[in-house]
Amino acid sequence: MSLVSLVATLIITSSMAYFVLLVGSGLKAIRRTGTRLDHLGATAYGTGPTAEGPALAVYFLVPCLDEAEVIGRTVAGLTINPGTTTIVVDDGSDDDTAALALAAGGARVEVVRRDLPHARQGKGEALNAGLARVRQMVATRGQHPDQVVVCVMDADGRLSERALDHVLPLFDRPHVGGVQLQVRIRNRDSFLTRFQDFEFWGASSVTQIGRSATGTVSLGGNAQFSRLSALDSAGERPWTDSLTEDLDLAITLALRGWELTTTPFAAVEQQAVEQVPLLLRQRTRWYQGHLMTIKRLPEIWRSPHLSHVAALELSFYCLSPWILTLPWSVLFHVCLGDLILNGSALLDFAATPVATAVVVLAWYLLAFAPAVFNGVLYWRRDRRVGLWRGLAMGNYMVLTNYLSFACAWKALARVLRGETAWAKTARTRETPEPARALTSPAVAS
Repeated sequence: MSLVSLVATLIITSSMAYFVLLVGSGLKAIRRTGTRLDHLGATAYGTGPTAEGPALAVYFLVPCLDEAEVIGRTVAGLTINPGTTTIVVDDGSDDDTAALALAAGGARVEVVRRDLPHARQGKGEALNAGLARVRQMVATRGQHPDQVVVCVMDADGRLSERALDHVLPLFDRPHVGGVQLQVRIRNRDSFLTRFQDFEFWGASSVTQIGRSATGTVSLGGNAQFSRLSALDSAGERPWTDSLTEDLDLAITLALRGWELTTTPFAAVEQQAVEQVPLLLRQRTRWYQGHLMTIKRLPEIWRSPHLSHVAALELSFYCLSPWILTLPWSVLFHVCLGDLILNGSALLDFAATPVATAVVVLAWYLLAFAPAVFNGVLYWRRDRRVGLWRGLAMGNYMVLTNYLSFACAWKALARVLRGETAWAKTARTRETPEPARALTSPAVAS
């Protein structure tokens, strides 16, 4: 066996083992709850409040920079939850973000305004500014940090119906520091946006549920629930200037002994990026932040709070762009060429059309098994998709993988050049929610 074949075999074997273990763990966790894969397939978002006031104090934290297209509906969907507080951090917007947030939330929303030169220093800095205000309000109200949950929402985020009723009971376990919800794409009406939904709602969400077995579920930027005392354990400014400040926070909390988990009963809906150049920019930022988590491997293996299994899972996740995406972007083409040559030779031995069909089918099942599985899983997650569309989306992965390859290499180039500029995700304008009557609007600076 050549060195290239050996490396390719190791990559395929390790990635498949990791994938199978997490998916298996996720499916087992879902079955254990007594629900089904398609439980949230047709749920509504941003319309159903909690059944009653939550047992824990909930503060929604929404960082914004020029989010007039979407902020109204987001704030309206959050403030319908009784007993919660919504804080919008306007990070130096040039549009009507603040006014639209106040119009949508009235007295139940507060806007924290940041101005240049302090504004626009990245999402982490905006979140830290909002958290400072949360801490002030918690102290004034006499609330205990153990009984306070901070939920980070993107400006386009909407929670599934009665999401808090499923999330907050998870914090009854005192060692739970964070809960991350599954992500659904709202504007999935084109190939590009549908495929982003395929990525989030299919295998990605199931593997996230699987990671709850080790307590190392990755926090995302949308519907990221954290116990305030857990954030306090991470310091005065728990969010860093990392391009993936959410992933960085997840590692920090895990290192401090907090369990990070999720639930199959709640999700968050968000917009997909609708243009390829904008998607490349978004994913490049994600890959760059993910690549840089390699610096935290020594901390992971020194932490006395992580089990060996948790440390191994977290390490593999941090290393995945380095040991999977980047090398596979090269080896895939080497293996493809070898497969075509060997496949042609094998077809020469197929004496009949039936034998040829068997060879082609066997080759397809071996080469596209992950695509087929992902397609079936996506269909099982939402039966409205249809089996054949799900299978088609799975096979499209072979083409869309090139987007991941391009973003990973571009991110590596940015790392080598020392570029750290933060680019926000583009939004698409949505029909605004009817404005509520303003009552004592609050704007802090």
